[in-house]
Amino acid sequence: MRLSTRRRGRAAVPVLALTLAMVAACGGTTVAEQPAPTAAAAPPELQRTRLEVPPGVTNDRFTGERFALIPPGWSMSLWADLDEARHAAWAPDGALLVSRPEGGEVVKLTPRESGLAEASVLLRDLRQPHGLAFDGTTLYVAESDEIRSYDYADGAATGGDIVVGDLPDAKDGQLGGAYAHALKSLALGPDRSLYFSIGSSGNITEEDRESEPEAASIMRIPPGGGAPEVFARGVRNGTAMAIAPDGALWTAVNGRDDIAYPYDREYPGSFASAQGEVLESYVADHPAEPVAKLTPGRDLGWPYCNPDPDVEPGVPGSPLDHTAPPFVADYETNEDGEVFDCGSIAPVEQSLGAHSAPLGMSFTTLPAPYGQGALVGVHGSWNRTPPRAPEVSFFPYANGELGAQQTLVGGFQGTDGKRWGRPVTAIPGPDGAVYITDDDAGAVYRLAPPGL
Repeated sequence: MRLSTRRRGRAAVPVLALTLAMVAACGGTTVAEQPAPTAAAAPPELQRTRLEVPPGVTNDRFTGERFALIPPGWSMSLWADLDEARHAAWAPDGALLVSRPEGGEVVKLTPRESGLAEASVLLRDLRQPHGLAFDGTTLYVAESDEIRSYDYADGAATGGDIVVGDLPDAKDGQLGGAYAHALKSLALGPDRSLYFSIGSSGNITEEDRESEPEAASIMRIPPGGGAPEVFARGVRNGTAMAIAPDGALWTAVNGRDDIAYPYDREYPGSFASAQGEVLESYVADHPAEPVAKLTPGRDLGWPYCNPDPDVEPGVPGSPLDHTAPPFVADYETNEDGEVFDCGSIAPVEQSLGAHSAPLGMSFTTLPAPYGQGALVGVHGSWNRTPPRAPEVSFFPYANGELGAQQTLVGGFQGTDGKRWGRPVTAIPGPDGAVYITDDDAGAVYRLAPPGL
């Protein structure tokens, strides 16, 4: 990795601007503003509601009616018509910045009183920009091979100093495909530590744990700059990261594919022991995808251990419990647990269904009955039958922990598996609404509770 030794100065900004910057960086309201954690009540039954589309939209995805499942009394509207909208952050001046990896751009969306937001290109000619974070008026942008810092003022970003360089991406042959795991995400801690993700180079590539820099990890740059160090490892692709109200770093992780059945017993479709076989019915719900609180040195076990949500381990049709699923040895890399003791690492706090593909995460406080919680953009599966449906999930937050997954926004996928959208991330806005990016439909939606 190539490191910058230059330390960035930060200009004074108004209190409101600082508040918006902390919202963008931490994925929610500032730590000081958070009320005492309380458990959320039972979620309401979602209602099928038409997506409001302003006149003049040219995106053919929205020429017909689209319906979403949202809480009763809430509304959802198309706020920006933007191809390949991925991660987002609120700028100090109230603009929403959105990354477009394929286009190599960061786009600035300026709210307007009516209709769609006004779009303009803030940064161009970047290499797969993805994660965005603000520290005061300093904008951090994570490209696939480096992280840069910019001075943001008067609606423009200048500078572009390299904070970390020579990160692994597709150009190195380590990470293939247009996206694969080359995209990097960012989160800014309350002490101004900068965290970034490095995805795995493959499905179960053991050598990632010995690579330099270490792949399948979350890295931390100390406040003021310096050499990044591994903060957490065994994180296959922790592209969803956010800072909780208590300052803890959380991630939602994309798990492995085509897991081999790890138990020495029969399973439907096998004639004897199914151990080591890749069985479609088992793969559909295994492994669970971690939603974990990260602490210094935490190991999430990949590629040697997998979270198993089965209440009755290995039993076909077992009920699934996604709260604190225990780790089970991966048959292909860790048969009989000889390489890595999966029982020695703590279960992840929560998890998502296999192949959910979480891509973005933020913390916020929603109106009753929700309260404080984490929002996770579930992109949905590409290799599961039937497909895992895309949604925006809500995990209630209390006493430093997350409760079980709830659906806040659904309806993107029909019973036939066809989709009209795939959320990437959902972040709270300064106006009290939630803004949802969708790289499949090419959109940013505004989800508003009653009264907004």
